[in-house]
Amino acid sequence: MPSLPSPAYVNAEYQSTHYNLFKDSITTPLKRALPPGVTQYAFDAAIIQFMAVVGHEQVFQGDALTEYIDPYELSEAEGKRKMPSAAVRPRNLEELRCVLAISNEYGIPLWTFSRGKNLGYGGPAPRVNGSVALDLHRMNQIIEVNAEYAYAVVEPGVTFTELYDYCVAHKLKVWPSVPSLGWGSIIGNTLDRGTGFTPTATHHQHICGIEAMLANGELVRTGQFAVSESPSSHLSKFTFGPSIEGLFLQSNLGIVTKLGIWLTPAPQAFMSCSFDMPDFEDVETIVDVFGPLRRDGLLPNTVYVSNLVEWLGMMGKREEIWPEGGAIPEWRLKELQAQLNIGYWNAKFGLYGAKEVVQAHFNELKKIVAVQAPKGRLSGEMFSADDGHTLDPASVAEPHGGFFVGVPSLWSLPMVKFRLPREGGGIGAHYDYSPIIPSNGGTVLDWVKTAKRVCEAEGFDLFCDFFMHERHVIFVNMMTFDKTNVEHRRAVQAIFMNLFEEGKKRGFSKYRSHINTMDLVASLYDFNNHAYRRFVETIKDALDPNGILSPGKQGIWPKRFRENAKLKAQL
Repeated sequence: MPSLPSPAYVNAEYQSTHYNLFKDSITTPLKRALPPGVTQYAFDAAIIQFMAVVGHEQVFQGDALTEYIDPYELSEAEGKRKMPSAAVRPRNLEELRCVLAISNEYGIPLWTFSRGKNLGYGGPAPRVNGSVALDLHRMNQIIEVNAEYAYAVVEPGVTFTELYDYCVAHKLKVWPSVPSLGWGSIIGNTLDRGTGFTPTATHHQHICGIEAMLANGELVRTGQFAVSESPSSHLSKFTFGPSIEGLFLQSNLGIVTKLGIWLTPAPQAFMSCSFDMPDFEDVETIVDVFGPLRRDGLLPNTVYVSNLVEWLGMMGKREEIWPEGGAIPEWRLKELQAQLNIGYWNAKFGLYGAKEVVQAHFNELKKIVAVQAPKGRLSGEMFSADDGHTLDPASVAEPHGGFFVGVPSLWSLPMVKFRLPREGGGIGAHYDYSPIIPSNGGTVLDWVKTAKRVCEAEGFDLFCDFFMHERHVIFVNMMTFDKTNVEHRRAVQAIFMNLFEEGKKRGFSKYRSHINTMDLVASLYDFNNHAYRRFVETIKDALDPNGILSPGKQGIWPKRFRENAKLKAQL
């Protein structure tokens, strides 16, 4: 008797939430799809071979593909859902190599992902209809966690929560960085340039040593990891010759199978810091005060800033606070702001290190804020171990700890329910426009005014946050909506396109993209008649001549799709 497929998560809460998220999102029956240019006969033959490699129970087709679609799909009701033809779940390098060989033989495109939790950007759904979903979550070994040098080496299926639990279970004095949702893959998030909140928050900048499998099944390693038995494999980013790690970020040039990533050594002390300002226009002051402090090192970590509406999104449904149509009016927002005793803009960040050093940083910050942002309210709460000891992140009480001390959760998931009907029903979803913007107060103020106007023109509120890096901010315009509401779906698409056009006028690009807009975003990189795209296409064609690895990802198409109009028409 064949065994049942393993669940996506061992954690019961995560598995239940994962299963229900996908199952409850479906509003029209799943339709079967074939890989482009592949006959049913050839596809069936390939499926039999996939099953022989990974086991019958690890190959999915038809209605069993519930967990391989975009749960927030905008065009489902119109019959335009992005749909894989099958899903295959290898558990190790040898199975993965065999899957690639079969795909090469039959010309079947694969859409690769680790956990499929890039929600709001397509989730696990493929860019090309009929691709086989290559699900790597069963490749889930934590190869090493080194507390002395503060790094980890993981496979694609390892989640942020699993790495945190491993560190706790082994009493390792390191803090992994985690994003707002802990169920995603470390490798998947890092390769898509995701961020967290601790000192190693900008995940892709803390990669040290990658192993990747190319389309022909060959393995390649980067940096010192490419030196057999090197004790510096995950200690130094230096290499000999060109650095190639970047070729595997947001990429379809290979499949990352192992990744070294730096962690934060557990500090003696952590200070949970908050700063808020009351008025919409105060965003200019926040950026112009905190931006230079990010650059000069007084604030060495990411500053996370959210607006009032995003806070409201965590507290319940919109109709409970504003049952009328249109955007929530300013007078009502001011009422809610007073009731909650928060700012229109609310910044959160952490200070980490020796207790006296952390306190000195905060004291200096207080002096600067008092002069440059006197309308603002700054607070800091210190959590510290005794001298000679390190802080246990689990000892940091909420709301101060959580992802700021590397403790993962599903904290932000309820936001998607903000626009659901008060009386029940509907399906919560979100779609994002996330531009890279210079860290300049006037520039950011201009953008939030523009984004507010664009959203309100479609009856939506400005629901946003931004992450302050040293020289730029990542601005996330989130559109939460009811997927069953036709007008919501229309409005979200209109908002996205209008924000895209406004961003394009200003020279802004997005830091990541939904699968449906990858070509659109890629078109912005137009220097020298898109020389960047031609450069990457040249590498793509050399490494993946059959074009099987995630065709179309980030706007990079293999030769057979670029030159075959009939194939393109099936996308």
